[in-house]
Amino acid sequence: MKWLLAAVALGAALITTQALADNYPIRPVRVFTTSSAGGISDIFMRALNEKMQPYLGQPLIIENKPGGAGNIAARFCQEAPPDGYTICIINADTMIYNQFLYKQVPFDPEKGLIPIVNLFHLIQVLVVNSSLNVKTVDELVAASKSKPGTLNYLTASIPCVVYMDTLKKERGADWIRVPFKGGGEAVTAILSGTTPIGLFGLGNVQPHLKAGKMTALALVNNIRTPQLPDVPTLADLGYRGAPSQTWYGLFAPSGTPKPIIDRLNAEVRRAFEDKEFVDKFVITRGQVPAINSPEEFAKEIVTDRVDANEVVKLSGMEPQ
Repeated sequence: MKWLLAAVALGAALITTQALADNYPIRPVRVFTTSSAGGISDIFMRALNEKMQPYLGQPLIIENKPGGAGNIAARFCQEAPPDGYTICIINADTMIYNQFLYKQVPFDPEKGLIPIVNLFHLIQVLVVNSSLNVKTVDELVAASKSKPGTLNYLTASIPCVVYMDTLKKERGADWIRVPFKGGGEAVTAILSGTTPIGLFGLGNVQPHLKAGKMTALALVNNIRTPQLPDVPTLADLGYRGAPSQTWYGLFAPSGTPKPIIDRLNAEVRRAFEDKEFVDKFVITRGQVPAINSPEEFAKEIVTDRVDANEVVKLSGMEPQ
């Protein structure tokens, strides 16, 4: 009799959950972003809201929660009710690297949030000031040897630091990392020549590449983009280390009903079927679509964490 009652209760719960999902959403859906207004995730989610609102029948309300290396937004998202009315856009740094870079993080990156969909990869590129007159990574290595101790580089990415250190050790390159204070200052430093080498998002440097003020040498996360069809990836150049993971994905608090997760995934996929939307808000901004299922995204994250752990170990960085 007990097992029968339990089965009936489970069946009722499943019916209730499906009924909620069928009527979902009946009010606006709040979205936490790790960036401030005007940042990558903020701009994208506002564009996605305009595309998805007719499908959902309700708007996405964007709330910026910048700071704390993304941990703040992730914590707010994890602590929200798991009812589908709070989701968040979180990047790979927060979800796969932070647990190895900090002694404590204010959310559980493995159990606190569940994946909805991977949205896009942010293309990272190794660029130099064009006045260096180098066109390849090998030429950059040679230039650094000819000017020992004078070439500086900057990046906000730990995997990129590991890559530059690897080149330095294996090929006898001679360059120095300088502190990264922000994308705007980094671009200015490269353009002025004070720090002529940089590794960061394509969207930050695309206009300067087109203007000929910077030269792209390699795509550092091994993902190709139609924006730079002739630029090799690190894998093309023989580098076998873990690539930099730079995706942005949607997540929900753990416990959010699966039918709601699937509905959100389906509507995002529907938005990405519009080529004009993808070209305008993804491709031309130096990104590449990464749409997948919740299950596929979850598997990718598990694999990415293994690589992230190895990258941090290779960097020699101790948790802060």
